[in-house]
Amino acid sequence: MLDGKEKETFRSELMELGFDAARFTDLSPVASKRLEDWIEQGYHADMDWLRKSIEKRLDPSLVLDGACSVIMLGVNYFPGESGAAKQERWGKYSLYEDYHDTVLKGLKSVGRLLEERFSLEPTDYRYYVDTGPVMERGWAAASGMGWQGKNGMLISKTHGNWLLLATVLTRAPIEPDPPVMKRLQSEPSRAELGALCGKCRACIDICPTSAIVEPGIINANRCISYQTIENKGVIPREMREGIGSRIFGCDICLDVCPWNRFATSGKQLLLSSRYGICELSLLDILTMEIETFREVFRRTPIKRLKLRGLLRNACIVAGNLRFYEEWGDFGDSEWMERVKTALVALARYPEAMVRPHAVWALYRLFGSAAEMALKTCRSVEEDESTLDEYRWWNRAKGTSSAETSRMLR
Repeated sequence: MLDGKEKETFRSELMELGFDAARFTDLSPVASKRLEDWIEQGYHADMDWLRKSIEKRLDPSLVLDGACSVIMLGVNYFPGESGAAKQERWGKYSLYEDYHDTVLKGLKSVGRLLEERFSLEPTDYRYYVDTGPVMERGWAAASGMGWQGKNGMLISKTHGNWLLLATVLTRAPIEPDPPVMKRLQSEPSRAELGALCGKCRACIDICPTSAIVEPGIINANRCISYQTIENKGVIPREMREGIGSRIFGCDICLDVCPWNRFATSGKQLLLSSRYGICELSLLDILTMEIETFREVFRRTPIKRLKLRGLLRNACIVAGNLRFYEEWGDFGDSEWMERVKTALVALARYPEAMVRPHAVWALYRLFGSAAEMALKTCRSVEEDESTLDEYRWWNRAKGTSSAETSRMLR
């Protein structure tokens, strides 16, 4: 078994490959009952791949027979520029080239290191970057890399909430590191949620869509990240206002965590920043064509949304912004008319998924004036979800609710 000074030398070698954290644990069960209950409650939404992979997640031998150790690796993705760190429109991890690709390069180097140090074959290890059927957060907590917070994320004393996780299963025996709370070492299956959170519930209280149903348990159906990334269809009307200004992902429950005060930007040797994305205005996005989309978001996680998903999300953000300064676009007297023109164009967009959200945004921003602007669009509309949006606003006409009175000012 690798332990003592040799283990620390190996850890240093891993860190030299560009990782900001490297820890070791064994394959003791971690919170298996909690995962099963989460799936049973339907909190995974339509991410059916989680349900289908549950047996492998609970039994690592189905992933790599004979595995006895886990190497947990972390990459700090907190942006090195204050503008990128403070903006809310984009999940911070999306302001880089896709980490699944860039961190993978580091994992390939880890594989070569394993082969050299332990005389292993490529079949003696498996590695994943946030994609495999493995319990990465549970193992990261068991390894002492951090603990699972009440927001469900791994929280590190050193890196706050800002670690991307990579997992290596191996047949090489490596002495486990202790968890952050030693009393959990004899009870790894507990993987205690909120171990060092104390009475703090800032992440629970701040979530605008009440997605954290209990400490550490997230209902993906209500999560802004799920709705803006994984949901491939119409976003429920009751969820849209809570999305606020967020186009891709959400860091609300991460940003508020007090442990972030100790976090700084990492080495970023395995990341390639694309902070320029932050400079896009909302009007730029609402009027974006496919070639521009491909060029701007090439190799980033945002590209997986496809243009239709980006436009859908941008419409929701548009409908949530009441004041000119929130847009960051205002500069001339014709600006408001350009917003309306862009949204009307999206109300007849070829991809049906976009249209109900454009209709919603127009009514939210322009009230009864949207009806005349949309008259032609509605007369030729055949998509049921979009027609339902028109019907909803027709029923809401004349009410005094805030939902129907968000005129730009």
